[in-house]
This record gives sequence, structure tokens and C-alpha cells, in this order.
Amino acid sequence: MSERRPLSERYPFLWQLSVNKGILVRNIQDLVSKETISRTRQEEPLPYVVASYSVPMMKKGPGIDPVTQENKAVNVHIASSKLTGMIIHPGETFSFWKTVGSISRKKGYREGRVIKDNRLIVDVGGGLCNLANVICNAVLRSPLTITEFHQHSDALACDLDHRIPMANGTSVAYNYVDYRFKNETDADFQLVIICPDDTLTAELRSTHPFDQTYRITEDDHHFEKEGDTYYRISKIYKEVCDADGYLLNRELIWNNHSKVMFDPSMIPEDMIRTSEK
Repeated sequence: MSERRPLSERYPFLWQLSVNKGILVRNIQDLVSKETISRTRQEEPLPYVVASYSVPMMKKGPGIDPVTQENKAVNVHIASSKLTGMIIHPGETFSFWKTVGSISRKKGYREGRVIKDNRLIVDVGGGLCNLANVICNAVLRSPLTITEFHQHSDALACDLDHRIPMANGTSVAYNYVDYRFKNETDADFQLVIICPDDTLTAELRSTHPFDQTYRITEDDHHFEKEGDTYYRISKIYKEVCDADGYLLNRELIWNNHSKVMFDPSMIPEDMIRTSEK
């Protein structure tokens, strides 16, 4: 018997109705919200780099379409032009979609890989989750406070040879699935996006340095099979250290349970455990 297709695939108009409802609800929420959204951009960089995070712009490997990767790079460049230089004053909140705006072919966006109903598909604007995730990783390594974070699978590709917690996982979709953080410090912060040919980097700059340092760690990383589906399981923490490297705080930021979206035969047997469910 063939696998039953998801409802949104059988009836696309239902998915669009859900999206339209989400956009309407978000617009109403923003209208009545007391949040102050950052609006100021500045070309001159602030003096101190507080945090930085980089990833390769293009993914390569079995099953990865180079055309969608090239399209992703185009999409990232367009969105980055709206984001880079954004100043987040004390008390202000940064919103990914309030800054980037809507996406469309008319604005130059192309078709790239997106996740919909736990499936990788191709759609306009694909790859912007990758941009949001790079920003998220920089924010996690700073004193800024994440106020809205949505997750998708952290197991998009086999990364066991070079595992980095939170290398994937941040989800955005215009405009109701947003990524937001707030500046609760006494300093101005600036988001700088650098994306030459091969590398995508998010920098967070500030008007003054900070004594504390921040790092992301992972415990109990393994895989479990539930029915016919494999999942990546782990606990991901944000750790805060003082200037001498002593641990001040350790906070669980993601109890990771991500559907494996690469070939599960690539998972070493010693990393697979029996599900406790």
C-alpha cells in the first residue's frame, strides 16, 4: 500500500488558507503589541564584535540539487541586504520578517529548499531558514534575549563527521513564523551579515564589550527509531561563563527530537538506541 499523502498536499488550498490565517493573526498581534521593533540601519559598523557565527553558503553532497543551492544563495543575498546594519537599541526587539519584508518572484527571490509538513520541497524563498539560523546562532552567543523561536528538523543532512549543535533548526515563514530577539542590555547592538561567495556570516557588534562569554553544548546525542522513522535526540544548552572561563549558568534551550531527513543507513549502529516510548 502506498503511503498516504499529507492533507496539505492533497488539498493545497487548505494549506494556503492556514497560511493566510497565520498572516492575518500576526498582523493583528503586531498592531496591538507594545513591542518596539528595531527600524534603524547604519552602514558604519559599531566598534566591538560581541558574537559571530559562520556556515558554508552552499551545501554539497548526495541528493543535494546544486540549482536550489545557487537559488538559496540569491535569496540569502536579497534578504541580507535588508538585514545588514540593523541597529537594535536597548529595549528594542528585532523581527526577521519586519526587517526582510514579504518574499516574491517580483523581488527577485527564486525557488530553493524549504521544509513543509516535515518534507523537503522546493518553493520561492527557500534557504531563508538557513539565514535565520545563522543569526540565531550569533544571538545565542551573546547577551541578547530570544523572544520568538520556531524549530524544524535538526537532521537535514548527515553531519556526524563534524557535528555542531544548532547547525540547523531555526524555522521562519512569512510572516507568522518569525524569529525575534530583544536587546535587554544597556548597549546598542548591530546585526551585520557578510555573505561573499562561499561563506555566510552573522556578526553582532556593540558600542562596548562584554565580560561574559557564551557557548552552545550538547548532551546525550543519539538516534532512535520510532516505527519506521528515525529521530535525532539530544539536549542542547546555552552556557554563560565569566571572563576567567568559569561556568555561571547553563540553560536548556532545546530538548531536540528531530526527524531524520537524510538516508538513515548513514547512521552508525552504535548511535542508534531503542525508543523508550
